[in-house]
Amino acid sequence: MAKRKLKKKVYSIGIFILILLLVGGYFGMKYYQEYKYKQTYEYKLTEHGYTLEEAKKLVDFYKEDTDFENLLTIEKNSYILELIQEKYYINKNLSRYLDYANKNKDKSVKDVVAVVNVNCDYKYYEHDIPTDTSLGILINVNKYYTLPEDFEPIEIEDISIRYSYDGNRISKEANDAYVSMWNAANEAGFTLIVNSSYRDYQEQEDVYSSKKASLGQKEADKVAARPGHSEHQTGLSIDVFEKGNQSTATFKDSPAYTWLKENAYQYGFIERYPEDKEYLTGYSAEAWHWRYVGEEVARRMHNEGITFDEYYAYYIENQA
Repeated sequence: MAKRKLKKKVYSIGIFILILLLVGGYFGMKYYQEYKYKQTYEYKLTEHGYTLEEAKKLVDFYKEDTDFENLLTIEKNSYILELIQEKYYINKNLSRYLDYANKNKDKSVKDVVAVVNVNCDYKYYEHDIPTDTSLGILINVNKYYTLPEDFEPIEIEDISIRYSYDGNRISKEANDAYVSMWNAANEAGFTLIVNSSYRDYQEQEDVYSSKKASLGQKEADKVAARPGHSEHQTGLSIDVFEKGNQSTATFKDSPAYTWLKENAYQYGFIERYPEDKEYLTGYSAEAWHWRYVGEEVARRMHNEGITFDEYYAYYIENQA
């Protein structure tokens, strides 16, 4: 009888211990899971002020620890959720987006991203960046990216007087593409003509000085590049009109311009300074100024409706 009681007691104690282990294990696991969750960025973001839904979206978007560490050093801002939905969002520009948006509350999220990406949140000619001359036909030159005074294009050659006024030169690749485009335009009933192309640093300095003398610096900066900032120095840009219509005032209304706008990308040329994009390019619209970037890039720009400045920021600089 005593043995049976002892056995029953031992059994009860065993059951009790098992229950304790199970309960302890359950609460221990729960505590451990809670501890682990508190180490996650989802939890830290909710503690920082974001809703759980906002935190989940941020966690789904960002991947690097440095991204989250940056978010946690910035005051909680739900505007970030709108920014990351923009196609051309670039993470390194986050603080600049927020700063620019705060100062320009009338701007759309799309414009905030575009303006900052192309550096237009900085003043023109006060944020010089030496351009990457190794990029060949994708070299970027504008009011921020500069060329050295002694830069010269590779394989620069004359444009035949059949397609251009005498004395014009561009790179061989661009010239070959222009001839193909000229022939296609000619078949469509338009005779294109180049009246300006490659200009070296000194020639651009002369052009800019002349504009500055006649218009004043503020107006000159709208229509002409300062030396070292001109696309014409790359040997990839042409000012092209139609024979019989070489007026900068009326060319944009001509059928020849319409043809270029609809077809030039197929030959690797893009309209460098389009209308309604002045706030991104820094220049008044120039229907006659076309830049060679190659067929693949020109097609993508045409399909996406973006400027070269936008393309460069997102697809070249952002990918480097």
